[in-house]
Amino acid sequence: MLTRFWHDGARTRFGGKANRTDEAGGDRLRVSVIIPTHNEAGAIAKVLADIPADVVNEVIVVDSNSTDGTPKIAERAGARVILEGRRGYGQACLTGLANADSPDVVVFLDGDYSDRPTELPLLLAPISDGRADITLGSRLAGSRTPGALPWHSAFGNRLAAALISLLFQQRLTDLGPFRAARADLLRALALEETTYGWAVEIILKGAAQGFRIVEVPVSYHPRIGKSKISGTIGGTLGAGWFIFTRILRYYFRQRRVGMPQSA
Repeated sequence: MLTRFWHDGARTRFGGKANRTDEAGGDRLRVSVIIPTHNEAGAIAKVLADIPADVVNEVIVVDSNSTDGTPKIAERAGARVILEGRRGYGQACLTGLANADSPDVVVFLDGDYSDRPTELPLLLAPISDGRADITLGSRLAGSRTPGALPWHSAFGNRLAAALISLLFQQRLTDLGPFRAARADLLRALALEETTYGWAVEIILKGAAQGFRIVEVPVSYHPRIGKSKISGTIGGTLGAGWFIFTRILRYYFRQRRVGMPQSA
């Protein structure tokens, strides 16, 4: 099998009773956090330590062929670890989603500590308040440590966001990886992108179906370890080309069937 679970008997710090009821004893959202990783040994423990356990039911780390011990570190820190042999960021997200334990909301977060997990409640608030179906953490609308987001990556994200705003009538500033969405919506979208296209598929399909997408400013910091994409101009160009072609493909596909009115 291409997908395997990592079990080493560690006790999880997520999913306790406090996560499932509010102070008045009423039901509260079940939240699953999915973290794709590849060689994040230097960062993953910090990421997991900063996730607020009082609002999260489970954390799933989906590891793609790490050689630095990332899965064992994550498991010791309380995450459920899935080993995914198939390559691709989107594939890791899809695998995590398929194995989530009946969540109401799913949060996606990178494992490099560039986004701050302590800001997770900021993404959950618009959904729990009934104001959004999808929330996107915007690095360009929030505060950034100088140099954390290279100029070519910032430029590419602004350009892609502007194109989506123009073609899909969905105002955006960024396509950041820190995001949350209702689980039922994710199932309805029939997501399938396994590589760079994952960054825009949720947005484009959600906008096309009239779901409410809300940006939330988040802080952004230098990642721990080497970037797989944004650290080089070549990597950014490759990802950018893939993302732009997906935006245009979904736009022309939607024109053939007609754009629905926003919800």
